[in-house]
Parts: sequence; C-alpha cells; structure tokens
Amino acid sequence: MKIFIASFLFVVLAEMGDKTQLLAMAFATRFPARTVLAGVLVATLVNHLLAVVVGSWLTSVVPLDVVQVAASASFILFGLWTLRGDRLEGEDKRYRFKPFWTVAVGFFFAEMGDKTQLATVALAAKYQSIIPIWMGTTAAMLAADAFGIVVGVVLGKRIPERFVKWFAATLFILFGLIGLYDAVPERFLTPPAITSGILMILILAGFVVWRHRRREIRAKENGTGGAALSPAKRA
Repeated sequence: MKIFIASFLFVVLAEMGDKTQLLAMAFATRFPARTVLAGVLVATLVNHLLAVVVGSWLTSVVPLDVVQVAASASFILFGLWTLRGDRLEGEDKRYRFKPFWTVAVGFFFAEMGDKTQLATVALAAKYQSIIPIWMGTTAAMLAADAFGIVVGVVLGKRIPERFVKWFAATLFILFGLIGLYDAVPERFLTPPAITSGILMILILAGFVVWRHRRREIRAKENGTGGAALSPAKRA
C-alpha cells in the first residue's frame, strides 16, 4: 500500500501542468469529459504497464545499486523538467478517429517519453513492484487529468501554475536527494561533495527558470503568450 500511495502522489505532482494534462484538457473542449477520461484510462494502463515492466527489467541487466542511483538522480531531473514547463504543439489535432480512440491513441503517443512515463520507469526500478506502481500511477493520471479538466475547462479557472511547479519541483528534488543519500556509498558522501551537488542543482534550477522566463517574454512579444494551461481554452 505504501508503494501505491508513493507512486500515486509522485505522478500526480508530475502530471500537474504536464503536456498530457494539457492534452486531456484540450480534448475535453471537443469531447465529453467521460469519453476523455475513458481514453486516458486505457492509454495509461497500456503505456504505464510497459513502463513498469521496463523499470523492473532494468535491475536484471544493470546492478541494483546503479539503478537506484540513476532512479534517484532522475527524480532531480524531473524537478528541473517541471520548472521548465510544457506546452501543446498540436497533439490534440494530430489524430482523427472516433472520440474515444482519438483520445486513447493521442494520449498514448503523447505519453511516450513524457515525464510521467519516465517517472513510472524510475519508480518501478526503485521499488521493484509492478502491480502497485502500475495501479498507483494510472490512478494518479486519472486524478490529475480529471482535476485539470474540471478546474481548467469546466470552471474556466486558472491553476496557479507557478506555485504548483515550484511545489512539485521541490518535492521531486528532495525525493531525489534523499534517494541519492541512501544509494550512494558513504565514502562519496563528503561535505564538499554534498555541498557541490546541492550548489549545482541550484544553479541548474536557476538556469531553467531563466530560460523559461525568456521563453514566456518572447511568446508575449509574438502575441502567443499565456499560462501553460491556456492552450486548452484555445483548442
């Protein structure tokens, strides 16, 4: 149960403001919310089953301690990725099937290589438990996308993007640092090494935020600005 809850909370945070949440919101402007959520459910079940199988398989070909370090480091990268933000680039108009299959196919391919899929791989590699992680991450995707649809589309309100991004990114980075502290051999955990690592993360976070801010300024100058969740309203 602890693994299910950890997977659920981690992926809920990862999905907030993510490209696939924006995609679900965009689909909800064209199709009934029930159809959208059904498509998201089927796509996520298949996609995340592949992810947990890959994550569990990694430990059979790569030493477990190496996998644990890589998985923990990836959580820090997810935090930086969250700060960068995502936008749709026409994924909601790429496929033309019946509504359910349009959502399912579009969502499945949008999730390939996305932050939440990679997070599922990392969780499976870390915890080595397929069913709880599969169910937890799938439930998290449904919850986060339903939340995005209701708040962003039905109620027409904006999610406080900056707060959500910083909160989620901070938790990802902390989770990654704790994982690295547990996985890295003690002889490497010297005060200079720890200090240098934290300083490097702060510098990278500052760089990501600076790049994102510059992108927002350019978008406003080109007349395409707006919050990260706004493409759903323009779809």
